[in-house]
Amino acid sequence: MKNSGFYFCVIIIKMTIEEFKSNQKTTYLAEEFLRLEKEERSVLEMSAGDPSMQALAQEELNTLKSQKESIWQQMSEILEAEKKEEEFPNEIILEVRAGVGGDEAALFAEVLAKMYSGYAGIKGWSFTPLDESVNDIGGYKEASFELKGLGVYKDMRFETGVHRIQRVPETEKNGRVHTSTASVAILPIRKKTSIEIKPSDLLIETSRAGGKGGQNVNKVETAVRIVHKPSGLEVRCTAERSQSRNKEKAMAILLAKLEQQKAEADAIQFAKERKDQIGTADRSEKIRTYNVLQDRITDHRVKHSWYNIEKILSGEGFADIVEYVAENIGKDITGGDEDDE
Repeated sequence: MKNSGFYFCVIIIKMTIEEFKSNQKTTYLAEEFLRLEKEERSVLEMSAGDPSMQALAQEELNTLKSQKESIWQQMSEILEAEKKEEEFPNEIILEVRAGVGGDEAALFAEVLAKMYSGYAGIKGWSFTPLDESVNDIGGYKEASFELKGLGVYKDMRFETGVHRIQRVPETEKNGRVHTSTASVAILPIRKKTSIEIKPSDLLIETSRAGGKGGQNVNKVETAVRIVHKPSGLEVRCTAERSQSRNKEKAMAILLAKLEQQKAEADAIQFAKERKDQIGTADRSEKIRTYNVLQDRITDHRVKHSWYNIEKILSGEGFADIVEYVAENIGKDITGGDEDDE
């Protein structure tokens, strides 16, 4: 029985070593571990035939064991860090889109984008526009951005949903309060994906990249539009001066959208309790109201309000919302502020 147990342990180690060998980040360490194992066997064979060498051999074996344990720990930590990065990637696509409210909604979408950009700057993340569709007064009809940095998805994952603003527009002569909305989608870019795309499923078009206001700023067709025929999903990228780089980024966005679509479908089909999905899967859910007249922002999922809208919309005070929502999302919170009408 002892022998069979030992054999089982060896099989488990070999299986794990194969996993380490197949990972680019741990391949070298795995090979070094196997080299030490081979050296360990040689020392054992040598000492078995010469009792006088056993003391020296034991010292060598202890050294080899210590080296193996150190390497094993390094490999395990690397894979553990990789798994955490898969759960909370350090790269996302942020999409903002004007909702109800015409020009005022487009201006609000731009305000949200600026808030996220300001927060990204404070966090030390990169914030790169990928594609922008602007209306006549400079607001975003829709826009997508690439954010990269440590903890970016962990911080931003609960921003998905419908945001609503209540304010008196500058063009409003009678001082009436207008309500408009904008939707936000957060798409994590994962290094590993289970989504397979056939080339025949894609329609790829190129065009000249345009600037704000729609004017052409590039005489070469660098902008890329990809349509995924089976799902009908469409993505565009105009950020890069190279068509190949825009195509690469557009494909990354498409994969992220398909992953998100699959995750949403799985959540609806299998989750009996969707508390953990609140705010992360349903893009049609109204999550937050920005009441400018009352200088108040209310998150309806956690029934909590923050004041000093100007500071928050600059990105500077946004961290307070991020932290509170992350700590309380999904909890059964009662009371709090009433929804604004």
